[in-house]
Amino acid sequence: MPRKVLVTGAAGFIGSFLCARLLKSDCNIVVGFDNMNEYYDVGIKEDRLQLIKSADKDGRFNFVKGDLANSDEVEELFAKNTFDVVVNLAAQAGVRYSIENPRAYIDTNIVGFFNILEACRRYPVEHLVYASSSSVYGGSVEIPFLETDRVDSPVSLYAATKKSDELMAAAYSKLYKIPATGLRFFTVYGPMGRPDMAYFSFTDKLFRGETIKVFNMGNCQRDFTYIDDIVEGVCRVMGNPPAVRIGEDGLPEAAHRIYNIGNSNPDNLMDFLKMLVEVLVEEGVLPGDYDLRSHCELVPMQPGDVAITYADTSALERDTGFRPKTSLKDGLREFAKWYKSYYRI
Repeated sequence: MPRKVLVTGAAGFIGSFLCARLLKSDCNIVVGFDNMNEYYDVGIKEDRLQLIKSADKDGRFNFVKGDLANSDEVEELFAKNTFDVVVNLAAQAGVRYSIENPRAYIDTNIVGFFNILEACRRYPVEHLVYASSSSVYGGSVEIPFLETDRVDSPVSLYAATKKSDELMAAAYSKLYKIPATGLRFFTVYGPMGRPDMAYFSFTDKLFRGETIKVFNMGNCQRDFTYIDDIVEGVCRVMGNPPAVRIGEDGLPEAAHRIYNIGNSNPDNLMDFLKMLVEVLVEEGVLPGDYDLRSHCELVPMQPGDVAITYADTSALERDTGFRPKTSLKDGLREFAKWYKSYYRI
């Protein structure tokens, strides 16, 4: 029998690519849910929905516009459907924006996720998969980051909401026997990505000849992870729910796990910039004589940011047989090709 899958945040970067991937298999019926907010250009979200529809050859995708923070809308969504798997990717993203507009993070990341958990309690599912973030590791200096590391010192509200989601999911899993898996994503990039992400906003500004700010004087490192690797990891995890077991006290144990999904290869920010400009030149987005140095301003670390992210993915590989492997240069080239085509350069 086909699985019925709910993907929240379906018009988002990861959500749209996941929906398209699921629809390539005839064993999935997909319901997408998104509020289409204006945190960034709604046009790119609408184009992602078109990407999903182009992958839907036989009417197995249904899009519902709604807000996770509205409990009545979430209740109606679950009451009208019988979901086998729920993938909660809807979230208010962005570390910097959390300083400017903190309430948006509470509404979506805390209240919205609580509504999902309540719905999974009232309408049981085989597996709840949800997006966490590498930001939960805060300013940890112990690298690479392991899922067993202590993560109780967030440096942004965004990180605090993601850690709260993990704690709530673990509690609901134990209380109501909900198999749940949290995924700590590491700096996702690729075609049709979020315009507020560094690689995208850098490209916009460099193309316009503007100066970009390079934080921590260029000494940051990021574990960039290509979108196809993220989606493959999510798909592997979806079909591998944790087992519900009864503990020695006669009560269910939490059927809850956490996985890192990252490339396990952090790149220095200045090296990343040089590579980005190299592929933008090669793909015809920037002129061949582009001078990166004259368009960079080195500035101190900003509040809420961290110096390094670095994923240990051995647990993911052990349990699913998958390890992200797309090289940064290959991934940036795919982004550059898309950027040139999308903006008709």
